[in-house]
Amino acid sequence: MSLELTANERRIAGGADGAAMAMRIVAESAALLGAPRLIPVASAHIDGALYHGDSGTLFAERLVDGGARVAVRATLNVGALDLMGCSRVRLEEPQRSMARRMMDAYRKLGCEQSWTCAPYQAGHRPAFGSDVAWGESNAVVFCNSVLGARTNRYGDFLDIACAISGRAPHYGLHRPENRRATLVFDVSALPPAFMASEIAWPVLGSLYGREVGGSIGVVSGVARDPGEDALKAFGAAAASSGAVGLFHIAGVTPEAPDAETALGGIAPDATIRVTPDMVSAAQARLSTAQGADRIDAVAIGSPHLSLAEFDALERLIADRKLAVPIHACTGRHVLAALDRDGRRKALEALGVMIVADTCVVVTPILPDRSGGVLMTNSGKFAHYAPGNTGYAVLYGSLADCVESAVAGKPLFAGTGR
Repeated sequence: MSLELTANERRIAGGADGAAMAMRIVAESAALLGAPRLIPVASAHIDGALYHGDSGTLFAERLVDGGARVAVRATLNVGALDLMGCSRVRLEEPQRSMARRMMDAYRKLGCEQSWTCAPYQAGHRPAFGSDVAWGESNAVVFCNSVLGARTNRYGDFLDIACAISGRAPHYGLHRPENRRATLVFDVSALPPAFMASEIAWPVLGSLYGREVGGSIGVVSGVARDPGEDALKAFGAAAASSGAVGLFHIAGVTPEAPDAETALGGIAPDATIRVTPDMVSAAQARLSTAQGADRIDAVAIGSPHLSLAEFDALERLIADRKLAVPIHACTGRHVLAALDRDGRRKALEALGVMIVADTCVVVTPILPDRSGGVLMTNSGKFAHYAPGNTGYAVLYGSLADCVESAVAGKPLFAGTGR
């Protein structure tokens, strides 16, 4: 199947400016993917603004020099620097300057200075059924699954090329026939008390991603909607442990009023019946420092913490001083609300280190401590922290993280460990 461009798309691609370069990138990607045509997109979320090396900065600046501007709404994922000045990033020169130049280039391209991995909680919520071009794995899976918009997992730097051209390849999850579930992930055998707990959804997400890989499944046996933050945690963990771009939850997510609808009326290829033993094993795998008698840091907020999650954090701390700082990663949209009410200063006085615009796993913020132990309630942090930070991980609930930070040592009162 050959790619067919419209006359206007061919005209733009034939130019010599930044918009032409973006259109050529999208068109050539579409040809490689076997897409028959390009489709218009309503918005984009850009993951490519995180500094990984000078080439990314130079690419963005070349687009700027070519006069490129985004054609659709485009929010930005986390960068390498905390531009709000909440936390100290230990990025040295010349990398620090190159990271700042990169972030500035994306501003000049017309992208919104959101700098969050949870744009869907910062007001960027595409309409059900709309086509968009989003990067960042957790944002992609939330956009597809919870909002019902349509995007593939757009990587660096195809994401910004789609935003500038206003086009994306018509393939994958943009096509309705590719969004049907092909397997069932049945959690009906799990205890109701576990399903209602905060710890359930990151653990289930980690297990789900490991079990389904890149397939699309429908989760059955969920008695009630667990809420947006739980779905956020589930999707982030699933997209970290597997190549998950879309999940359905029967009776909860918009394309799955029931399992049969999510399956398109076709019998599933497989049914995974989740047992308590499978859950216990999945939870154990999230900790690489089991048996540790100390913690060197606590980090939460991957994906970025919502205001409701800060509410929970404050209730659990209950004005106690922390012996070990809690690094709480969030977006500037939440930071503004915390500052309005004076809550940020109160939290910082107790030992919470708020991190904005970035997170501790993608840029050096945690103390440089080889062999350190990091405690987290994030399935995504647990997956990436050992490789990205050098810290071993202890996984627990938010209550476990707070009690451990207050005590200065691992405590698992919230999970019975």
